Amino acid sequence: MARPHPSAQQTRHATPDKDAIALLPVFERLGPDRITLVCTGAAAREAAAALADAPAWGFDTESKPTFRVGEQSDGPHILQLSTCKRAWVFQLHEPDCRAVAAELLAAGGIAKAGFGLGDDRKRIIHKLGVEPAGVLELNSVFRERGYRKDMGVKGAVAVLFNQRFIKSKKAATSNWANPRLTEAQLVYAANDAYAAIRVYQALGLAAS
Repeated sequence: MARPHPSAQQTRHATPDKDAIALLPVFERLGPDRITLVCTGAAAREAAAALADAPAWGFDTESKPTFRVGEQSDGPHILQLSTCKRAWVFQLHEPDCRAVAAELLAAGGIAKAGFGLGDDRKRIIHKLGVEPAGVLELNSVFRERGYRKDMGVKGAVAVLFNQRFIKSKKAATSNWANPRLTEAQLVYAANDAYAAIRVYQALGLAAS
């Protein structure tokens, strides 16, 4: 069997493991003062106006976990959008807020970057009735650049910033459908989107 020409072989890079990442300094996350909770139509319209000038957003969603076999999620319950300066966490209970969130996701001309967005897209289509436009799966960018496996936000922050991104397991599995979110939930949700936009920029994907 003919071997590939050397020039056709892609350079492969290793993803840092958990032990290596644990030794890194901590990535500075957004604090509560730079996170806005959005739960009404009026607040959603204010958020949309603030987001309008950014050419790209960090993007993620959260859904209430399901624990029983066969149980179907009615998520997403939370939508997170972030610039490099602040983040907005949209609760999707209220119809007017949900409508503005759907408009933002369907808006063309704005990149929406994140990690592991396959399930997010399916749930958004089902719940909000829109196809998200301009979605960029950052894991795909890393694969194209020679990384062997899904990077995820922790690996990406380690590779690009040589820092450790903290994610709370307790917050990750918390009730995202709760009408009153805790500060820990807001910080967790907002920073998933914030880290994504920082990675997007560090990869040189931002418009010049």
